[in-house]
Amino acid sequence: MTPAVLAADERLAVCNPYSGELIAHVDQSRVEDVDAIMARARLGATLSKELTRHTRHTILDRASRLLSARADEAAELIVREAGKTITQARKEVSRAVSTLSLSAEAARSADGEVIPFDAFEGSSRRRGWFTREPLGIILAITPYNDALNLVAHKLGPAIAGGNAVILKPSQLTPLTAGLLVEILTEAGLPDEIITTVHGDRTVTQALIAVRDIRMVSFTGGFATGDAIARTAGIKRLAMELGGNAPILVFADADLDAAVEACVSGAFWAAGQNCVGAQRILVERSVYDSFRDRFAARTMLLRAGDPSDPSTDVGPMITEAAARNAQRIVDDAVAAGAQVIAGHHREGSVYWPTVVENVDTACELWSDEAFAPVVSLAPFDTEEAAIAEANSVDYALHAGVFTSDLARALRVSEALEAGGVMINDSSDYRIDSMPFGGAKYGSMGREGVRFAYEEMTQPKVTCIAL
Repeated sequence: MTPAVLAADERLAVCNPYSGELIAHVDQSRVEDVDAIMARARLGATLSKELTRHTRHTILDRASRLLSARADEAAELIVREAGKTITQARKEVSRAVSTLSLSAEAARSADGEVIPFDAFEGSSRRRGWFTREPLGIILAITPYNDALNLVAHKLGPAIAGGNAVILKPSQLTPLTAGLLVEILTEAGLPDEIITTVHGDRTVTQALIAVRDIRMVSFTGGFATGDAIARTAGIKRLAMELGGNAPILVFADADLDAAVEACVSGAFWAAGQNCVGAQRILVERSVYDSFRDRFAARTMLLRAGDPSDPSTDVGPMITEAAARNAQRIVDDAVAAGAQVIAGHHREGSVYWPTVVENVDTACELWSDEAFAPVVSLAPFDTEEAAIAEANSVDYALHAGVFTSDLARALRVSEALEAGGVMINDSSDYRIDSMPFGGAKYGSMGREGVRFAYEEMTQPKVTCIAL
């Protein structure tokens, strides 16, 4: 269960996070290669801009259908490389198929509009419009936790908008990203439009600093996001930097439905999910009942081999990540928390864990765990629950369970988050909705149409008659 490491010959060893099996070696780029990478990307930007909307649509639509035809192959690769269960991997492939299809539609239909110049005094003899034009070269930096669909969320809208992309996938999941690039090329995309780069942070930092890169689209951690912002200079940035999702469960909620949704939301993808349920706040009058049901349901989950269809929770991406999850729970316990389910590790597999009475100063409560760990806490008033939910510095999604529509809407408005799921877990998302954070670190939105707008710029044409 050894994580990917750089060998002496500058090739990356990619290993199965569950078994430790060597899957492949991937050649690494060096800082000295940046000039050649940029030369290829500049050619790609010229070629991409010249593609008609119809051609972009056709390529993306064909890629969507090709990925669907190779769904089993893609899912099995995700299981081997990222450690997702086969059930979860199949769902990710299905979503990536949809992401490419939505990108195809964006290529054909997302554009500008007519500008009513004659609505303003002195402009009655002018007519015009604005279109959306490509930015040029986009650097896309993607994580391991959705190794296919998050790559599709960057490549699809970028291609739809007529851009070239330098793709820097996670060092832990380069093969899945490579499969998607292969499919896009097979669908007819000129090779130079996507330049895939594998390498360490020195290569990435060198690329971020290049002036000709017009946008950096990054999904990952706050420390890396901060470093990117400091290095990038004057260019567009889009960042999804993680969350610490709160779920508010009121006494009038359907507790069985809330338990089922929150268990799935907390432990999907072994908790390596930026919108996964991490802090569940429950009204005190039903807290004991919810806690007992939640713990019992959690203990029914099967952890282990992700290739086994009966497995609910697979390994974390590395054994080091699993050890870190164990550490943050140990730290919380040392500060007074109690474990009511899980907290057992074998190699890279960390059993789904439920903790209560967590000190809010603990890392487990205040920071993103990115692990199959959830904290439960009671609340007495709606105001107190909202204040606690909003107490962390950053947020993506939140969830609210109640049968009172007025309360649901009131609480939704008060929660500081990029999205609020009512009577659903925080991890619900479709690929067409705007997706991004609130408060610290919020930059831009994903979701195909919204990413398309981030990756293009308006251009006005005005005619004086």
